[in-house]
Amino acid sequence: MYIQINNPATEQLITELKTDTVKVIKEKYTKCRNAQPAWAALPLQERLACISRFHALLDANKDMLADTLTSEVGKPVQQSYNELNGARARIQYFLEHAEKYLADEWVTEDELTKERINYEPLGVIANISAWNYPYLVGVNVIIPALIAGNAVLYKPSEFATLTGMHIGNILHKSGVPQDVFQVIIGTGEAGAALCKLPMDGYFFTGSYSTGKRIAETVAGKLVPVQLELGGKDPLYVMDDVEDIQAVAAAALEGLMYNAGQSCCAVERIYVQEGVYDAFIEAIKAEAGNMKMGDPREPDTDLGPIARPAQQTVLWQQVQEALDKGAKILFQTTDVPSTGSYYPLTLLTEVNHSMRIMMEESFGPIVGIQKVKDDAEAIALMQDTEYGLTAAVYGTNKERAENIMRHMRTGTVYFNCCDRVSAGLPWSGRGHSGIGSTLSYQGIRAFVQPKAWHWRG
Repeated sequence: MYIQINNPATEQLITELKTDTVKVIKEKYTKCRNAQPAWAALPLQERLACISRFHALLDANKDMLADTLTSEVGKPVQQSYNELNGARARIQYFLEHAEKYLADEWVTEDELTKERINYEPLGVIANISAWNYPYLVGVNVIIPALIAGNAVLYKPSEFATLTGMHIGNILHKSGVPQDVFQVIIGTGEAGAALCKLPMDGYFFTGSYSTGKRIAETVAGKLVPVQLELGGKDPLYVMDDVEDIQAVAAAALEGLMYNAGQSCCAVERIYVQEGVYDAFIEAIKAEAGNMKMGDPREPDTDLGPIARPAQQTVLWQQVQEALDKGAKILFQTTDVPSTGSYYPLTLLTEVNHSMRIMMEESFGPIVGIQKVKDDAEAIALMQDTEYGLTAAVYGTNKERAENIMRHMRTGTVYFNCCDRVSAGLPWSGRGHSGIGSTLSYQGIRAFVQPKAWHWRG
């Protein structure tokens, strides 16, 4: 069986790749299982040295890597460079902090019985990764897992397979043994095959429906499962904002960056009535400055949708909202005739009877709803099954903090949105997933503690 890699901007075939059969996947698993003990037995500094070389090679090969990413995913080329730079920053965090959080901890040293905790690798893990940020979501798992001494079976999304293969090749050039890091080529069937193997942990980034299916499939194995899933992330503009134009610009970037194909993209906007009209005018003006087109052009803001089928989801959400009374505030008119492009679309007169305000969109569309006060905003922001991020814009920090404390989300933002920091845990609640990557918790996610009792 083969998968076709297509350019979403041109609809042209880039290449065809042979997918891994169940037999090949099992063979790769066996190689990882056999190679993992020797990798774990290496001194930590040797594993860190391999990752340091990987960090350097990402920079040395950034032009080729960015070109591939833009070709197969449709991400504007400057955003591809941004992703590579962001991935290198996260790797640097792991390089600087892994030793501290993987070191043995003495709990008591002066008593008759001395007590110690040490951290051992899980073993062989499966990483079923995503296409929208293959470097960023990839390094969240791959790098701390390898540093901690695990072997990894890595299945990139079929929409970012070439990028996934680059990651594997560069890791191997950096000194990570080929049998320790194996790339699985395939579609959802390959991911399903991984779930049937006796892995020591499963780490998935993708949709809620697929994450739920993985969790149900592997539940009986009683091994760690982490799911980084989607979101329906709200942004609230309080009536005490000082620079409404800047807030509108930030909100627009948060909803349309990477064509809105981000789990933490702004997907719902609530604006207090006192500044609503000014915000509407400002965001409409900002949207008019966005350029849609060839993602290889450095001044392109909006590229194509990576998965053509998602266009149907977006059209349906927008049309349903219009049928229920929503109004188009702005919609891109200069849309390329070739490629899976979707126009940047801003809707007003929306409410929570509409799917655009309730279901994940994963595209450059958003509904903007007027609210009376903070209480109404909190109620609407909480009206979701997702719990990834929530943002508040204003000047009164105490007021904003009260709102943010009410959010059942893994991340809250004040006067910013759609950002991730390597030093902070990235986690979701509800349908946005379970477990944490990044920060020291994202290092400890790939080890298991062992308690030592020493007497004599």
